[in-house]
Amino acid sequence: MAAQSDGGKSGVGFAQLYDGDADERLGSAAIHICQCCRSSACYWGCRSACLGSLLGGGASQGATGVRETHCPPREQLWLDCLWIILALLVFFWDVGTDLCLAADYYRRQDYLWFGLTLFFVLVPSVLVQILSFRWFVQDYTGGGLGVVEGLTKRGTVSLGCLYPGRDRLKLASIWLWQAVIHILQLGQVWRYIRTLYLGIQSRRQREHQRRWYWAMMFEYADVNMLRLLETFLESAPQLVLQLCIMIQENRAETLQCVSSLASLLSLAWVLASYHKLLRDSRDDQRSMSYRGALLHLFWRLFTISSRVLSLALFASLFHIYFGIFVVLHWCAMAFWVVHGGTDFCMSKWEEVLFNMVVGIVYIFCWFNVKEGRTRYRMVAYYSVVLAENTILTGLWYAYRDPALTDSYAVPALCGVYLTFAGGVLVMLLYYGFLHPATTHLHPSPASSCCAQLLWGLPLPPSAPPTAPPTPAHMTKSETEEDVAETCLPVFQVRSAPPPSSSRPEGPLIKIDMPRKRYPAWDAHYVDRRLRRTINILQYITPAAVGIRYRDGPLLYELLQYESSL
Repeated sequence: MAAQSDGGKSGVGFAQLYDGDADERLGSAAIHICQCCRSSACYWGCRSACLGSLLGGGASQGATGVRETHCPPREQLWLDCLWIILALLVFFWDVGTDLCLAADYYRRQDYLWFGLTLFFVLVPSVLVQILSFRWFVQDYTGGGLGVVEGLTKRGTVSLGCLYPGRDRLKLASIWLWQAVIHILQLGQVWRYIRTLYLGIQSRRQREHQRRWYWAMMFEYADVNMLRLLETFLESAPQLVLQLCIMIQENRAETLQCVSSLASLLSLAWVLASYHKLLRDSRDDQRSMSYRGALLHLFWRLFTISSRVLSLALFASLFHIYFGIFVVLHWCAMAFWVVHGGTDFCMSKWEEVLFNMVVGIVYIFCWFNVKEGRTRYRMVAYYSVVLAENTILTGLWYAYRDPALTDSYAVPALCGVYLTFAGGVLVMLLYYGFLHPATTHLHPSPASSCCAQLLWGLPLPPSAPPTAPPTPAHMTKSETEEDVAETCLPVFQVRSAPPPSSSRPEGPLIKIDMPRKRYPAWDAHYVDRRLRRTINILQYITPAAVGIRYRDGPLLYELLQYESSL
């Protein structure tokens, strides 16, 4: 999901945010004198213009505007809203059918199945609610969330402002409300509703559109992370359990089938939604269209169905060995993830915990956690899964009771392999036709200083180009003497012309760390302190807040880097 930029005019829904006034404040940046087109545009403007020239875009020389090479699909607002509403319905369907099934087991006095079904509903839900409330406390304390993200309708406030009188009552009511909804296990529902509200406001509130956008993206990222954790702690084990019960009892109740279908759809939906949002949140990756998200959804449906069916068949006969297999597979996958080196979290222990959770995800499906050589890792993973499925189903078929299982043995085996083949086929269709093309563009054979600048000197072969910061991120105008002391000879500087816009430039947050590479989240999504700082600055300043990471490969970033947060 994304939002439209301040002052921009477009028919997109929550489209990715760009600064509509970028071309009005280019003078505060260093000036790059291009040796091939002889333009004296802003560095990023020249970079974009030369990039368009190299790619045959025909950008005019000397243009001072920034030509965006990352164009998100023009999605409709109603599609964004529908996607969130459907996610809510899938959530209620999944949890509701599991609770009804647990009540049905209790009514039939199947206390073992009742206890296991209820356990896989309540325990993951409580863990997720605790994590959600902890995030709320981290965001709210320190003067952050109480005065930003639309929780209050006050005007501009100072950072040292307390909550006198009526504001204290409002503060207490917000804390009470959050405590109640999390006790009732409705924290994710509230976050979905709030995301929907903030997304609509980001399209309607033209005056503070950027502020609503940040709030919406942060909330939507939180709820997707929480749902991803819950589905693989609740829906995936629940699906295996219900299929195992149906196989053991040699019959399938309607409620069991509905519950299993809901769990399967929840798993696939959360994975598709998570990857779509992750791409929408990064300006160095193209957004995933809803057609691509639907194809991604079917890919997950088929592959997870094959995996879960083979696990359920094996678990129906070999209870202890099934547990041993799951633990061994989890350990192997977690070690593989750790050995690959992930960079998702801000601390070491959080990274270890994340790798353990990814190991659980790998029990059921593929989940990309590192950039580069993805196809080889996917081939290795699906080869291992296919071999495991073959062994599990083969052992079940060899030791089954023919009198009880002949009626569905062959259809079950065909289901395992046909769904796996269908999932791989849909995956190939997705990557072949609807996978969003990244901005990792290949260089043109043209030889020029701009080609070297774009493809050679600043970027090592393994480093993807980072999307250029918009000129709204540059808050300090530089004189010739200031820049001459730090810039290399390829840069020349001129005095900043008077801005043509009356809007003041926003503050710039400079982060003393390199930007995390896709498929990791940017640090300002996972670091709660940084998010709180962004929220505060978005609220107390009329202009947009800029973010700049310390990106070593980019020469311009090294020259412009001055301070850290």
